[in-house]
Amino acid sequence: MEQKTTQVTNKDVVAALNIITRGRMVTSWDEVSSGSNPYVVTKTSHIPGKGIVEIPGLVFGDPAGLVRRIGVGMTLTESMIELASGMGLDLLVVHHPVADAASSGGVPFADYLPLYGLSLIELHEAFHGLHPGMTMMHGHRKLSTDIAFGGVPGNVLHKGIALEGIATVAGLLSQLAGWLDRDSDQRLLEAERMIRGESSLQEATMANPARLLSGRMDKPVKHILHFFPHTGFSLEHLEQALLLYPETDTIIVSISRVREDHPFVTLARERGLNFIVGNSHSVEIMENGLPLAYALEMLLPEVEVFLLRERVTAVPLSDIGSSQMVDYGRGIAEDHLVAGTPRAVQNI
Repeated sequence: MEQKTTQVTNKDVVAALNIITRGRMVTSWDEVSSGSNPYVVTKTSHIPGKGIVEIPGLVFGDPAGLVRRIGVGMTLTESMIELASGMGLDLLVVHHPVADAASSGGVPFADYLPLYGLSLIELHEAFHGLHPGMTMMHGHRKLSTDIAFGGVPGNVLHKGIALEGIATVAGLLSQLAGWLDRDSDQRLLEAERMIRGESSLQEATMANPARLLSGRMDKPVKHILHFFPHTGFSLEHLEQALLLYPETDTIIVSISRVREDHPFVTLARERGLNFIVGNSHSVEIMENGLPLAYALEMLLPEVEVFLLRERVTAVPLSDIGSSQMVDYGRGIAEDHLVAGTPRAVQNI
């Protein structure tokens, strides 16, 4: 595998990211311990031992380590680590915060990443609000962005106005459908179903299309609030935002989604507002990851940059196409996992 010769180091990549993020990166561990960097954020549901501290910077690896090949991804998994190994990557730059074991196949980074010579950088909150791509895809030009709405770090709220030429809900949804090459994803899914003999196979991107949950396709669209429910955005936050921006006619939620019976949707219906669920989290690699990857390539032209995109699929056990793997799974389960188990326990 031919690789470029380079003198770029992990420290240089952090410096490039500091340019991209307007100085938000951690360049000294003192910023973590002192709390001086506002993008070092603790995220927790208060489940003992499950919280995480986001550290936008080099979280594993030698700052002087040479970098020839960078992989840019969203969420670190063991699959991504193994792909990086096979491709001979030197550094992974991931958007979401990482954690020992949770992000590395159940083991510490120190036992896994050195096997493949991998270093690791995370970004998350340090990358939020830097570009208009996500709002542009969703048919509006952002006028302002609050990345800690209601005082909650990472609780992003965009206030926007519909792009020129978009006047209705139908026009906005048409704009959104034109991005991301969903036709190719659909053909890929159909081909995989046929090849595997699994007609009910589902894939994350295609399982979550954009939807209109309140309003009509012919209703006007102009003043837009765009937020992300999984960041801690509450009904009270929405009511506060509507007080701040009473001209709002359309609400868009994306990355994470809500269902038709969610209080957000009920409030929108009560007030006669359009409510749209847009792109899901599974395509953020294109919305945020792709611009980040190109920015790194522009600043570090001697380094090869790769976009690491995961596909997640699901299939009912009754539809698994490989008879050999069905026999294996059933056999192991029957002989080693439930053998001798009382029937009442099996039926729980």
